[in-house]
Amino acid sequence: MKKSFLIVVSIVLLACQQQSGNDLKVLYSLPKKLKEVSGITYFPETNLLYTLEDSGNKNAIYALDSKGKLVKTITVSNASNVDWEDITKDKAGNIYIGDFGNNDNERKDLCIYKLAKNQLNKDLASAEYKISFSYPEQKEFPPKKKELFYDVEGFFEFNGYFYLFTKNRSKGFDGTAFIYKIKNASGTQKAVKIGEFKTCSNYNHCVLTSATISPDGKKVALLSHDKVLLFKGFKGDLFHKGTHTQIELNHFSQKEAIVFKDNNTLLIADEKADKIGGNVYEFKL
Repeated sequence: MKKSFLIVVSIVLLACQQQSGNDLKVLYSLPKKLKEVSGITYFPETNLLYTLEDSGNKNAIYALDSKGKLVKTITVSNASNVDWEDITKDKAGNIYIGDFGNNDNERKDLCIYKLAKNQLNKDLASAEYKISFSYPEQKEFPPKKKELFYDVEGFFEFNGYFYLFTKNRSKGFDGTAFIYKIKNASGTQKAVKIGEFKTCSNYNHCVLTSATISPDGKKVALLSHDKVLLFKGFKGDLFHKGTHTQIELNHFSQKEAIVFKDNNTLLIADEKADKIGGNVYEFKL
């Protein structure tokens, strides 16, 4: 779901380590038919990038080659796209679709779909199972405007669990983000809140739009419109307890998707807005 996208020029500092980023390297422009890319995941063995679009778009995922050519469209027959906001995979190569976009914090049908690896060669695929979930802390649908904490645009799968990073839409935004944990198993679950942290108080620069974990499990990267927040040195899944490094991308656009290409390289995608963006970028850490 989209709200109006406002570009504001300002400088924001987080209360954490700072690092200057190199310029983003444009790898290719996204196909014109993909106007609202909301997540990406990467398969190094085939050098394919899988992506999807959010609400109002098809219940399909798309495979792009290294030049950005659309080589495969996979329609998921038994899944509806209420608001698909991110896509990830596990070590075995199964794909997961996060249908948890929740701008108004009023949804009671949040879910994640599993698409098995053997479905990726089909034009019409079927999700193996669906994980429905809720946030125990949310008591009202929607809650008060100062408590709109339950939108999510970024997640990943790690050691048999999903980790969701919330997008704060509260009035009086202060950068608070929650981390929720959900077991990778079919059925209905209550998400477990395992921590929270703060980015900054400027919504346009510090709201979280995607999340990814490195192949070796030692780095977590969170995306905003002009920076990456990197967690390292954590134990287990207490990602927010590690060191926090803010990386300035020196480029402001509607960035919606991030994934590790390898342990030291990120791929980032943005939507085209006001003639800016609509690309896939590479960024070296």
